[in-house]
Amino acid sequence: MKPVAVTTTRRLSMGQKIAYGSGSLTNNLLPAALAIFMFFLVTGFGMDPFLAGLLGGIPRFFDALTDPIMGYISDNTRTGWGRRRPYIFVGAIVTGILFILLWQMSPENGQTFNFWYFLVMSLLYITGNTIFSTPFIGLGYEMSDDYNERTRLMGITNTIGQIAWMIVPWFWALISNPDYIFATQVEGVRKLSIVVAALCIVTGIMPALFCKEPPLPADIKERPGITAAGIWNVGTDVFRNLGQVFGNGPFLRLCVATFLVYNGFQMVASFSNYIIVYYMFDGDYSLANNWLTWEWVPTLFRSASACFATVNALITAFMVIPVVTWMAGKWGKKQAFIISTLISIVGYVLKWWGFSPENPWLMFLPLPLMSFGMGGLFTLMMSMTADVCDLDELRNGLPRKESQFGAIYWWMVKMGQSLALVLGGAILKWVAFDQNAAVQTTETLTQLRLADIIVPASSAFVAIFVMIGYNLTEEKMKEIKAALKVKR
Repeated sequence: MKPVAVTTTRRLSMGQKIAYGSGSLTNNLLPAALAIFMFFLVTGFGMDPFLAGLLGGIPRFFDALTDPIMGYISDNTRTGWGRRRPYIFVGAIVTGILFILLWQMSPENGQTFNFWYFLVMSLLYITGNTIFSTPFIGLGYEMSDDYNERTRLMGITNTIGQIAWMIVPWFWALISNPDYIFATQVEGVRKLSIVVAALCIVTGIMPALFCKEPPLPADIKERPGITAAGIWNVGTDVFRNLGQVFGNGPFLRLCVATFLVYNGFQMVASFSNYIIVYYMFDGDYSLANNWLTWEWVPTLFRSASACFATVNALITAFMVIPVVTWMAGKWGKKQAFIISTLISIVGYVLKWWGFSPENPWLMFLPLPLMSFGMGGLFTLMMSMTADVCDLDELRNGLPRKESQFGAIYWWMVKMGQSLALVLGGAILKWVAFDQNAAVQTTETLTQLRLADIIVPASSAFVAIFVMIGYNLTEEKMKEIKAALKVKR
């Protein structure tokens, strides 16, 4: 085999980091908006709740099939524009257009027609999103081969991605209240989908236009690329590569730890809203949605729940992620994960005193600590997955599998989130939460508050033990890179 040129990218320009991070805004805003809009699929478009649940679940199983295939295609593509950028550019545009079309329904079309329309469009949208997101994630893993620069890149990326979570909480009030901009919920969803898609197209193409890919490895250049005649080889190669991915011990630890931290949080993510409304404001939605009574604050921005979510995102973006990035450079990525996860556990415990009917302002008390859980998780895990790709190349050779590792990692996150939503509903039923009652019993609220603390704290604690055995330290990565230079 011909020798492969080794390129070392120690530091990326801030422009490169911001351009890549812009794609993260697309990658976060689309699913965040989709989650909000799905609620109005029932209340606005009149979809049966069971059918709406199917429409939320079926595309995820389809997503599980397409992600690894797209990862393989991207990893093995050869073009004059690189392995990732053409897919990112086309995928961002296609995804945005399909997101708009997904919501251009009418209740008058009938439930059966809308069900099949939404299902077909969802599958097309998922395909477009896969074409964008899988190569996008792979690009981030290969933009730098420096141990600490990878963390800095992912820190900037996740900071920009948090903007989506500052915006989306206000969609709820904007769509549901006819006194604001939109006369009906259907009109609100239709028009907001256009705004969301337009923003996502603009930010989604930025990595394709302004980010640099490393040169194609020599073994990729010598291959015929992805062809229709070789589709059988694509299938067999995908399964062989999946075996190598799942055989990577450090990567499996990252997956399990992420599953525990992220889905422990997601399982009770909606509980804060219930606790704010039913415990802090005694079931009075009007009072909860008009909590900030200052006259200079517009009515739209007075919601206690939306304020809580937005402040959480602001703290994560501008305080937690920079601190976690610094800790990773100072003490290593594994140590930064363990420290940030322990801090988040303290924050979860403080929620018991923070959610106070006597002083609603105390609900912000746990946020700076809680935010270390999510803020540290993806900043560090995405950086560590890039390290795992180096280990895989040392063990299994070229081509590198950045997109396939990314596809498996995020597939696990998506499937875990589906499971978390189901288990979250089961917990609500177990604590006897009655959605039709204006006032919940004291026992129900106590159990709900305990679950809101115990579930994420205990899963985060187990994740720490999973990561104790993770061994890709900075010193180990230097050894791997030295061995790769010899092997190449």
